Amino acid sequence: ENKPWAGFGIEANYMAANGFKHSAKMRADLSNYIPGVELNFIQQTDGRKTWHQRRHYPLLGMAVAYTRYDNDSVYGRAVSLYPNLQIPIIRGRKVEWTAKAGFGIAYITKRFERVPSWDTLNTAIGSRMNNYSYFSTDLRYHVNEHLDVQVGVNFAHISNATLRHPNLGINKYGVNVGLRYFPVTSRPERIVKNIPKLKNRVLVQMRVSLAGTEISASNGPMYPVYLASLFASRRYLSKNKLLLGVDYAYYTHVYRFQKNNEINPGKEAQNSWKSSLFVGNEFLFGRVGVVLQVGYYLKHNELSKNKIYEKLGGNIYLIQNEKGILKELSTHAYLKTHGTEAELVEVGLGMGF
Repeated sequence: ENKPWAGFGIEANYMAANGFKHSAKMRADLSNYIPGVELNFIQQTDGRKTWHQRRHYPLLGMAVAYTRYDNDSVYGRAVSLYPNLQIPIIRGRKVEWTAKAGFGIAYITKRFERVPSWDTLNTAIGSRMNNYSYFSTDLRYHVNEHLDVQVGVNFAHISNATLRHPNLGINKYGVNVGLRYFPVTSRPERIVKNIPKLKNRVLVQMRVSLAGTEISASNGPMYPVYLASLFASRRYLSKNKLLLGVDYAYYTHVYRFQKNNEINPGKEAQNSWKSSLFVGNEFLFGRVGVVLQVGYYLKHNELSKNKIYEKLGGNIYLIQNEKGILKELSTHAYLKTHGTEAELVEVGLGMGF
């Protein structure tokens, strides 16, 4: 019985952030004041999908943001586009506390460039197109069913995940203030029903992925990275999956680097791959899954000595069956990092049996 456009709103945020140098390789300083604005088109879920109710009716959004890292002297400006999801933590009649996460793309106006402009101070960004990750938590006051005011803190990361060098990325954290306006209502009528509890089933799963990277030289050749994972998953609370398994990755640029520099002659291939043990959690939102994963390396390649890595990304499920041999088929995109430095973005297919 909801009216057309019920639950649809427009959110505007002003962000004031502080950039920080997370690596000694960053030659130029980051500003203590990085301003930005965000326009987010949001929709309050109402229970039409079963996962709406399981997730306590989150908000879905598509945001566009403008960030000025400096006055075009080194880092330039960025325009970002990213889908986002807002989950309620505490929800009251007038006040609520929420968490928000977004993952998308960004175009940046300045990048490392030897010619023709000799912009070599920007050792953070090596490409125009980059990934953009945004996280915030907000405290919000509902003035009425049409208007909200809010204040929060946020963190954002921009990089190309070593698709092009250099790629230290830019990290910033700060505060945001904003308004929301819902032309019809922010409180559409909710569908509440007895939803079935899903079994805490265990699946054997696998992923195959492909990534790309350069060696250390900027504007050099691109080399593929081949990745595979074998793991077990256990569903719980009908809306999450616990993950435990092993990751494998073969780096062709590491193989070529050893060949070119006569390192480990005859043993280049066996020193070009990594293996690791990982644990993770997948938050399910219907046909979309958000994955957080932490891994510990069991074997390193010639050019990497890190111990811990992280993965953040999402799955889109093409098949979701409760019965049969093939229970899940999905596509995915993950950002792999070592702390605050991105290593690669992998894309591929996953299956569950």
